[in-house]
Order: sequence, then structure tokens, then C-alpha cells
Amino acid sequence: MNYEETCEYLYNQMPMFERQGASGYKEGLSNTLALDEHLGHPHQAYKTIHVGGTNGKGSVSHTIASILQECGYRVGLYTSPHLVDFRERIRVNGSPVSQQFVIDFVEEHRSFFEPLHPSFFEVTTAMAFQYFKERNIDIAVVEVGLGGRLDCTNIIEPLVSVITNISFDHTQFLGDTLAKIAGEKAGIIKRGTPVVIGASNTETRPVFEAKAREMGAPIIFAEDEPEVISAEPRPEGGMHYDLKHLGHLNGDLGGIYQKQNLNTVLFAVHELAKQGYISEASEGHAYDNNYKELEKGIGNVAKLTGLMGRWQILKQSPKVVCDTGHNVDGWLYLSRQLASVECQQMHIVFGMVDDKDIDKVLDLLPKHAKFYFTKAHTKRAIPETVVLQKAKEHGLTGNSYSTVNEAYNAAFHAASANDFIYVGGSSYVVGDFLKDCI
Repeated sequence: MNYEETCEYLYNQMPMFERQGASGYKEGLSNTLALDEHLGHPHQAYKTIHVGGTNGKGSVSHTIASILQECGYRVGLYTSPHLVDFRERIRVNGSPVSQQFVIDFVEEHRSFFEPLHPSFFEVTTAMAFQYFKERNIDIAVVEVGLGGRLDCTNIIEPLVSVITNISFDHTQFLGDTLAKIAGEKAGIIKRGTPVVIGASNTETRPVFEAKAREMGAPIIFAEDEPEVISAEPRPEGGMHYDLKHLGHLNGDLGGIYQKQNLNTVLFAVHELAKQGYISEASEGHAYDNNYKELEKGIGNVAKLTGLMGRWQILKQSPKVVCDTGHNVDGWLYLSRQLASVECQQMHIVFGMVDDKDIDKVLDLLPKHAKFYFTKAHTKRAIPETVVLQKAKEHGLTGNSYSTVNEAYNAAFHAASANDFIYVGGSSYVVGDFLKDCI
């Protein structure tokens, strides 16, 4: 098989949650442990950092990796989903896994894993861990796929665990209350390993505290004494931050939600410093002695790690922005940011997948915008005609288009130089946009 055929084999032969939904989700660690044993426990060859949560874990993972690269480490990064190319999921110092490695891994090990009937994510995780070992990395930043307790990344023993936040998502697997979801996410807390919680509330905080006590794990709530004092969007993209110990600093990732993400990152960095992985300042703050590394790492996340789709500005006239925010909690931030946009007319290319609360999200969309409802190239996409009908019930106006490409082209040709075009609602919409329209 060539690379394209290998990817199609992985997508079509392995149960895949991202394409199939519930039927593509496999609960439990038996296959993961079997694959790990078969490969000789590759994740034990390097240090790891584990990042879970509902929203923000991608940005947090990439930012931590970027900072570690600037500190001179050889850094593996495992995240999901990919937007354009499968290889985005597995990187070393920002460079995607080679096509040849993907081909060779599947050819060499398929006779072992096919009888297990593993999921796509189980095979991909094993591939990532093996690739990191072969590339002799120092440390890997590993993003949880779904949940935490039973996620197949949860065989690692990290230096620090990070849980960004908890909100309602994937409730069919994780539970229908925030406390139940927090219980699943808290499953990545390991015995004696510090855990950083980015944001909590009265339902989730006791769950994290109880799990940390059970595991004898030091727990740090980043929101209690925030390092990030304020954050403002920059006209050219990214954010400008006012920080307690670093003063003023620019970050290249856009979106007002990055304030909370960066605060979480800085507390995780501090925990790494206490373990000697980043030099510790004499007064007890890692930030001062590592200002240049932090400044470069935070200011060049996209360049150093390849991250896309976080309030990413693609064009200036008209301004075109895409963002992977896809659930209610994410849209609470995105709706505020869209409300702050100054433009002559706002155009929104929008689609969602079938396991999200579309009615609550539609309630958050700006009524004054022109909408171009569409569906991404995935079986989980809600048909564009259904999205249009539901949108009308929420006072939104627009037309439907069968592909993201058609919807974006309609918006672009309708827009004047002073207009604003937003593309989002789903990671898959953003993926189609970046692949087919840019």
C-alpha cells in the first residue's frame, strides 16, 4: 500500500469514532495493553506529559510542546483530530511523522493487530508511541483522545497531568452530569504525580480533589492565583497578555479562550520546573529564568508545532477567520469574540456534527450575520438542510450548501473588502475549509 491507501485502510478498516460516532468508539484498555506489550512498551523510553479536558487541550498541548522545544528538548506531540492530513497527529519538534513510517508500521504490525479488531485511535496511539521511541525524543506531550480513565493514552506515567476544564461533551460515553464527566477525566490523575486543573466549578472541583487525595497526587488549581492578568486580541492575529511574572507578552494563538489556556500552560510549566525540566528561578518562579524560552515558545506555537484552526486569520480583505470550537462551552467564548468584531457585514460558514447540542449553539450565534449552512465530509455531519431549518427556528437567516467549499465560495463572493467571514462550528468543517478552500 502507498500512503493514501494506508490512510484509507486505517479510516475504513478500523472502527473510527471521528467518522462513525458511537459505533467507532471502543471502551477499555485491553487492546492498548496488548499493542503496548507487542511493541515492547515504547512509551517507557521517554518522559511524558498528559493533557485532558473538554476544551482547550489541543492548544495547551501544542503550547507546552512549543515551550519545551525552545528549552532545547526533542519533543514528541500526539494530538487529535487532524484537520487536513493524518500526519498532523504525530509530530517531533513540529515535523509530522513521515509517510513511510505510517506505511511501514501498518505493514509490519497489521498481522498482529487485525485479530484484535482495534479502533483507529488504538492503532494510531501505538503508532505514535513507537515513532517517538524510534526518533529518540526526550519528552512527549500526549493529548487524551476521549474522556481519560479508559482512554488508550492512559497507560503512560507522566511527569505532570493537566486537565483543562470540564463541560458537556460526549455525554453518551462520559456521563450526563459535570461530576460524572469530571470523574472520567480525573482518571488520568496518577499516584504521586502533580495534576494541574485549568478551570473548575462547584460540581467538578470536589471530584478532582477526591481523586487527587486517593492517588496522593499534588493538585494545583490554576484559576486560584492566575498568572495571566489580562488578554486582548491583536489586530494582526494572536493575543497580547499581561502576566504576573512575565509582564507583557504576545502569543500567536488567537481566541479569547486562550487566556485560560495560557494560564493552565504556565502552571504546568512551573510544575515541570520544580522537577528540574525547566530551570527554576531562585525565588520559586520558573518564569523569570526562562523568559526568552517562554516568550518564543508562546509567541510561535503555530510555527513550531503546526497548530491550525485557533481563531486563525487566513485573509485580511475581507478578513477570513476559522476556529475549531465545536461545543456549547467553546461557543460561549466564540460568541463573545464574534460580538466584538468590527465589520461592515458578517458572513458565517457553519456546520455541526450529530453529537453536539446544536440548539444551544445556534442560540449563541449572532442574529445580524448572513449564514452559509453546510456539512463537512463526514458521516457524522448534520445535513445542511437540517441545520438551516433549525437555524430559522432561532431567528438566523441564510442558505444551505452541500459542501464547505461551496458555502465558503458563496460567502467570499458576497463579501466586500470591509466584511468579515467566519468558518467553523465543527473541526471537520474547518478541516474541509483548510484542505479545499485555502
